[in-house]
Amino acid sequence: MSERITISPITRLEGHGKIDIFLDEAGKVRDCYLQVVELRGFEKFCQGRPVEELPRITPKICGVCPGAHHMASSKAADEVYGVRIPPIAEKLRRLFYNAHIAHSHILHFYALAAPDFIPGAEAGPEKRNILGLIQAVGREEGREVLAHRGYAQKIQGMLAGHPIHPVSSLPGGMSKPLQEQERAEIEPMADSLVQFARKSLRLFEDLILSRKSSREMISGDTYYSRTYYMGLVDDRGCVDFYDGTARVASPDGSLFASFDPRDYLEHIGEHVEPWTYLKFPFLKSVGWKGLVDGGDSGIYRVNSLARLNVADGMATPLAQQEYEKLFDFFGGKPVHHTMAYHWARLIENLQACEELARLIRDPEITGEDIRTLPGKPVGEGVGAVEAARGTLFHHYKTDSQGMVQQANLIVATVQNNAAMNLSVKRAAERLIENGSPDEAILDRVEMAFRAYDPCLACATHHLPGKTPLEVRLVRPDGVVRTLSRGPEGEG
Repeated sequence: MSERITISPITRLEGHGKIDIFLDEAGKVRDCYLQVVELRGFEKFCQGRPVEELPRITPKICGVCPGAHHMASSKAADEVYGVRIPPIAEKLRRLFYNAHIAHSHILHFYALAAPDFIPGAEAGPEKRNILGLIQAVGREEGREVLAHRGYAQKIQGMLAGHPIHPVSSLPGGMSKPLQEQERAEIEPMADSLVQFARKSLRLFEDLILSRKSSREMISGDTYYSRTYYMGLVDDRGCVDFYDGTARVASPDGSLFASFDPRDYLEHIGEHVEPWTYLKFPFLKSVGWKGLVDGGDSGIYRVNSLARLNVADGMATPLAQQEYEKLFDFFGGKPVHHTMAYHWARLIENLQACEELARLIRDPEITGEDIRTLPGKPVGEGVGAVEAARGTLFHHYKTDSQGMVQQANLIVATVQNNAAMNLSVKRAAERLIENGSPDEAILDRVEMAFRAYDPCLACATHHLPGKTPLEVRLVRPDGVVRTLSRGPEGEG
């Protein structure tokens, strides 16, 4: 008789989900699914609202990546009004956004990912957390982690009016300039963040790459999927978090597509399965072939490793050196090893911190020309950024008064949904041999999705049809009647 193993809830991520592993009669993995069991309705919430409110509403989707929604929403609203923001406003947005990327990458690596390597799966769940990590590396290192994540968070708050729910980016630019005393306060924090980012990469090399078991996890075939990749690049072909051209690389590393993010619907389709609240985006020109990888499958990946795979390099010098180290280690591009996402994330953190240090010294950064007042809405706009978790699209359609008629959000975690399912299944197949995995083995299965730094609250913003609902009328002597509504509203 076949058996099912359920990991519920899955841990160290933003949101709620579970993994179902189905075994055959011999105890081998027959199938495996990452099932997302929460639902939020932000696309619906946006309808009927003035479009200028959306940059304040959509950051409430998530407390981890509000900055990404704030920026994508602001850029979409700019387009709805057909307005070009002043150069100083773009510099302020980029300053804020690089602080957001740094804060998010520091959080994920140290609090959610590193405990899988330090102290490791064998240490037990009571030590696989930020406190166990601090115990392993020392209190001084722990203080540095908390201090530098705090710096990045404080910079966001100074620029955006609130460290968690930003409000300063508006259609046409920014609501307030940066004062000189604020600039002077940020400058040493930015410099310290650069040094901490470099130290994080050294820690990765010394405590993870140098260990045989960790090195094999990163470079072995347990965590490996051969897919397409997508990310934004600037006009030099370098990684750009705030803006750029969407570039898609094929599994062999060649350029597959390059397009303006406004044209995303020409390239991305969305498949739906009944067992999860997350859709499955895929490349339209390849098609949906199911949960399989390879060049014949339309599955693609986003996030840190994807951005490095599609780019010609990093935008800053120190990050470029680390970029070259990564690809030298794997013997070239592209890298299909899922655990390399963690390494790529630290390289991106260095670029974000370098950009912070550069922008805060820009002589124009405290300028007063920060907004072009919008006029009459033109009715439609698409805003795209690279969220910490991958490419994020906001697409709004409004009436002539700027009231939102339709909102479509394709978030990074949704785009990685198919790949996450591939990854957990592959890990389960290679790690579960006899049908009786111990707790450490199940943690290693979870590691497969944690590499993507998923944000399930962001991802479950819409569900076609209606949410399944069951209401039971009960008397003391038992159930009288059950009323149910299925996924399509039947019942």
